[in-house]
Amino acid sequence: MTEKFAHASGKRKNAVARTTVRSGTGRILINSKNLESLDNKIFKSKIRLPVILATDYVDDSKIDIIVKSNGGGVIGQADAISSSIAKALVEYTKEKELQGVYIKYDRTLIAGDHRQKEARKPSQSNKGARHKRQKSYR
Repeated sequence: MTEKFAHASGKRKNAVARTTVRSGTGRILINSKNLESLDNKIFKSKIRLPVILATDYVDDSKIDIIVKSNGGGVIGQADAISSSIAKALVEYTKEKELQGVYIKYDRTLIAGDHRQKEARKPSQSNKGARHKRQKSYR
């Protein structure tokens, strides 16, 4: 008998996450670390969100979610991870209703977020894309 599994990836700014969902014992591993051992509460809640929304469609105590992420900052990685988990759960369950639940709650879980940081313009300071030297009138 072949094992049921699903792969998906998610992106947010410079962060990229790759997720594998397979049958197991209910573990959520982020870069080989258990989700419960991480410190940041916002990070953990963003990652748990797609799993909580999918409780009607899949038993989270019978699946393992393994995520590898890199690049970007903490919140960018959390968004990329939650997006990849949502996509992988939709692929794992093959439920169109679950995809509808995600889109109704937050479209970026499935569709992604296309916004990027604006590039710095040449011959200006290092502080940002539109930063100019401060002008004094007196």
